[in-house]
Amino acid sequence: MNAGLLLLRLVAGLLIAGHGVQKVSFRLGGHGLAGGTEEFRQDGFRGGRLTAVVAGASQIGAGLFLTAGLLTPLAAMAAMGVMTVAGTVKRDKGLWVQNDGYEYPMVLVAVSAGLALTGPGGWSLDRALGLTPWPLWVILPAIVAGPVSGLLTRLVLHRPSAPAERKERKRYAQAAD
Repeated sequence: MNAGLLLLRLVAGLLIAGHGVQKVSFRLGGHGLAGGTEEFRQDGFRGGRLTAVVAGASQIGAGLFLTAGLLTPLAAMAAMGVMTVAGTVKRDKGLWVQNDGYEYPMVLVAVSAGLALTGPGGWSLDRALGLTPWPLWVILPAIVAGPVSGLLTRLVLHRPSAPAERKERKRYAQAAD
């Protein structure tokens, strides 16, 4: 069981952290902070550079904490928050990743929630520091707060698209079908 949980933490955590690195640097195929800023602007978010920095830092921090199995419910909460935002960006494109859909963010949200519920396993910093098992009164609010914070972030930072832009998106979605 410990080996399986370590594998899940390594894969999910490092992928989430890697996405954050891409948002703020040229590493791992990223387009630098300017590219991350432009990506958020194209996705309709306010805040520009600050939004890219906060999103990137959140992904890097959440991913590394998940990888290490440190403060696992809180790391999972942060990971679920940023991946929920990513899912909302891709929502109009449908579920499947081949159409740039929200399948991948949804999987990372589910894996993060699963790690919060099961705990990070014996080969983790939580275990080494005597922080496990985490009580349910910490885990359940974290699992709820993660996606809710992502939805609130989307609500606060996303600017409504203009009617012409909505028409173009609808036309694109219909052409893809």
